[in-house]
Amino acid sequence: MKQFIRHYVEMVIAMFVGMGVLYMPVELALNAFGSSWSELSDALMFLGMAATMTAPMIGWMIYRGHGARANAEMAAAMFLPTFAVIGLLWADVLTDHGALLTIEHVAMLAAMLGAMALRPAEYMHHHHRAAVSA
Repeated sequence: MKQFIRHYVEMVIAMFVGMGVLYMPVELALNAFGSSWSELSDALMFLGMAATMTAPMIGWMIYRGHGARANAEMAAAMFLPTFAVIGLLWADVLTDHGALLTIEHVAMLAAMLGAMALRPAEYMHHHHRAAVSA
């Protein structure tokens, strides 16, 4: 159980580090093309946020030795809530960005836990770290 909890905490940390660290390079790239986060469509903003959180999570999972299936499941756990929030926005069910971001993040955390709970054996034991080539 300790490894399961450890993995979840590591994914949450990677998620928030990704938002913090990747925000600036993405903003600089957008600026190079004459745009910014605030000028993106709502859907692109939500997708960009999901990508900046997912990339470091998957990188950390690869480093920890998880396989492609686990990585794909964790990525899905990040993007499915994002697609749902975009659907709510496009359907005019909910348009408040703060509320949508809260829903997206809470749903991501729950979906990550759900993905892990579906295959607990994947997360209950210590994975070998991936070899880092020089």
